[in-house]
Amino acid sequence: MTWTERRFARNGAVELAHDRLQEGAHGEPLLLVMGLAVSRHWWPEQLCAAFADAGFAVARYDQRDAGESTRLPGNTRGNPFAALAAGRGAAYTAEDLADDAVAVLDALGWESAHLFGHSLGGVVAQRVALRHPDRVRTLTSSAALPSDVGGLGALRHLRLGTLAKFARIKPAQDREGRIAAGLAVARICASPGYPFDETEALERITADVDTGIADPDAQSRQIGAAWHGPSLAELRVPALVLHGTDDPLLKPSAGRATAAAIRDARLVLQPGIGHDIPRERHTEVAAEVRALADRAARVDGRA
Repeated sequence: MTWTERRFARNGAVELAHDRLQEGAHGEPLLLVMGLAVSRHWWPEQLCAAFADAGFAVARYDQRDAGESTRLPGNTRGNPFAALAAGRGAAYTAEDLADDAVAVLDALGWESAHLFGHSLGGVVAQRVALRHPDRVRTLTSSAALPSDVGGLGALRHLRLGTLAKFARIKPAQDREGRIAAGLAVARICASPGYPFDETEALERITADVDTGIADPDAQSRQIGAAWHGPSLAELRVPALVLHGTDDPLLKPSAGRATAAAIRDARLVLQPGIGHDIPRERHTEVAAEVRALADRAARVDGRA
């Protein structure tokens, strides 16, 4: 697996770190959107390879307040899930997060792309498809809340016991502590139906260890960014919703609600899957995204 050198896209004053997989570079554009305040390096390499093998040109980026992208000032403090319940944030809006993805598409020279978003990245991807439908070929939302459910309404989909576990992970001040925090997050999110791959998890964590994994201020700014755009029922992009039946953070009701809100969306509930995408499922997930793209192409008359 070979990635291009890191480059930066710009959305106003915000710089967005991104790179692109050199394998499969001539395939159909696929932009990966990662979750809450973690970097692009948290995408499993084997999953990216599976996407390339399925005919996609794969790119990934760090959202603002994550990885090597711009960190925003803000007075948000404390538990990010309290910020989610409050449903408001002063640093930036959810529209800004959606526009960041389009800025990355522009920097890549892609007029449109398939989107795959995981966790908070799934919410962002939904909002990109609502705000910029002409830039999105298909949408895959993985382990995510419905994008138009916020505040206290989102809490009914969350497992409160897992929130307590996250709250006990303290921000670390040194490399060893950051690795330990990242590994703790990976273990909490892991799929109970599959072996936990500590080696693979450490590869992801150490690729991004200096930017930190447990930054509650950045998490709160991201998750508290308010959405003022259309409801999910207005989304008309071909959509796939993936959700683990054993997700320790988000109940399957989140996936069901997301799929129910989007016209003609395909819902795939995955037994034994948690809040991650284990190695054993990479080929199947890539095949689902490939099938979605092929169905969309047939409808549009491109195939």
